[in-house]
Amino acid sequence: MSDINTFVEEFQELSLEDQEFVAELIKKQLVESRRQSLVDRVAEARENYRIGRTKSGSINDLMEDLEND
Repeated sequence: MSDINTFVEEFQELSLEDQEFVAELIKKQLVESRRQSLVDRVAEARENYRIGRTKSGSINDLMEDLEND
């Protein structure tokens, strides 16, 4: 936690222009991280489908599976 506190303190010492730049940079990195996470989840889902770890059925089948877990 002290690393975060140090970052915040140093961030507050920056000029407003530099703070805006850093904030935008962090925002873009978060978007990219979320995008990569989604790519990874899609790849995992495709692999599960490929190897037969998925099911298909009706909503009633889904509800029955959820109730039995």
